[in-house]
Amino acid sequence: MNFYRFFVVIVSMFVSGAVIAQDVAQKAVLVTGASSGSGRVIAETLAERGYFVYAGARKQADIDELNAIANMQAIRLDVTVQSEIDAAVETVRNEGRGLYGLVNNAGVGDLGPLIEIPESEVDFIFDVNVMGPYRVTKAFAPLIIESKGRITTIGSRAGVLTRVFYGPYSMSKHAMEAFTDALSYEMDKFDVKVTIIDPSGFKSKIGEASFKRMQDRGFNVEDSLYSSEWEAMRMFETEGKIEVENDVPEQIANAVIDTLEAETPQIRYLTVGSKDSAMQAIEGVMRRAVQLNERNKYSLSRDELVEMLDTLLGNQD
Repeated sequence: MNFYRFFVVIVSMFVSGAVIAQDVAQKAVLVTGASSGSGRVIAETLAERGYFVYAGARKQADIDELNAIANMQAIRLDVTVQSEIDAAVETVRNEGRGLYGLVNNAGVGDLGPLIEIPESEVDFIFDVNVMGPYRVTKAFAPLIIESKGRITTIGSRAGVLTRVFYGPYSMSKHAMEAFTDALSYEMDKFDVKVTIIDPSGFKSKIGEASFKRMQDRGFNVEDSLYSSEWEAMRMFETEGKIEVENDVPEQIANAVIDTLEAETPQIRYLTVGSKDSAMQAIEGVMRRAVQLNERNKYSLSRDELVEMLDTLLGNQD
């Protein structure tokens, strides 16, 4: 072998080694519900940033579309189907990249008065929004623990602040606030960080899907005790197309990046489209604290409450 050929072989070995090292170092993240809305923005943003994204989707057309994106591998994943979750775990494990991040994004919404909405619809909402993240997190926990990785759930501002007809959806998202707190405590011993991102409303297909399910079950506004409230919402005039034009999906994606890259990520991220929206959420949480403090055996004084708030704010510095 002459010197030139020897040099080429050595360089090739070095380059190949470098490529292999780079592939091994590339962090993998699973995003559920990645076919549209915030999930699609999250998946594409992470892939563009250099992460390898396992993009969960249910429909073959979406899977094919996601597979065409660089740094992305689509996985058939319905978070209500345990066999698909198990198969997804097997796929990720067999790929050999490990799993550094899990983003529980898949979710559904529906509106309706608590005393009128069918129990089957509440079951469906909880199956996707609560049991879905529970199932997926439980199944992928060993891989996340192995990598000392990150788990984040896309919650909602509706999880801390609710209103008329948002009861079932808010109940499911409020559950994820408790899920995050408990899981954060339990994963701390494994150096796994757990977070939740609470967005305000933004343009997505969730309203249209909710409207279609209401139509499919034969809902009639005139039969409701809340017909005037339904009319005020104009949901049936817009067929569920609630347009909220802002940068919330991009904020969500940036928050996900922070959960993955910050040494100490926040436990909660509020991603909203306006200052009013942020103030309403914070005020809602504070109102609940004030109500909890009212006329109990050990109620705190105003000064004690202010001192407690000062202490908590100081702990954030």
